[in-house]
Amino acid sequence: MERYNKFLGNFTAIILLLVIANVFFDVVLRYFFHSGSIAMQEMEWHLFSVMFLFGIAYALNDEAHVRVDFIYDTVKPKTKAYINIFGTIFFLMPFTLLIIYGSYYFVYDSYSYSEISEDPGGLKYRWLIKAMIPLAFSALFISAIAYIKKNINILKQKDK
Repeated sequence: MERYNKFLGNFTAIILLLVIANVFFDVVLRYFFHSGSIAMQEMEWHLFSVMFLFGIAYALNDEAHVRVDFIYDTVKPKTKAYINIFGTIFFLMPFTLLIIYGSYYFVYDSYSYSEISEDPGGLKYRWLIKAMIPLAFSALFISAIAYIKKNINILKQKDK
């Protein structure tokens, strides 16, 4: 699971570099050459979406996710582990399964209709970006399993 989480972090970092390069190239084209591309502008938000969606799964195991810290920071590590396990099992995992299930038909419809961008010169294969939703939430579900395991290991540790 460590390699999986490292892969997610590296993947997200590469997507971030692609976002930066895309935005830079788009700005240079627009302001120095008075030219632009609808496809490049769409690619910006597509890449940003992928970065954000997969970054959530990475952030979970890196303890970089959002929570109510003013309460959480005052409790002992084992209590934190119980909170993490409870929250992951009863809130995060059902939510991820709901999104995976709900987005399946969203992606399927887009694929079956060969959905493309509504803008002239936009990107084709809109279903590809929509397919990132169930994939990213599947990655989040796998990360949630690893997060539970990590917290169970904290509970197994003996107090010093």
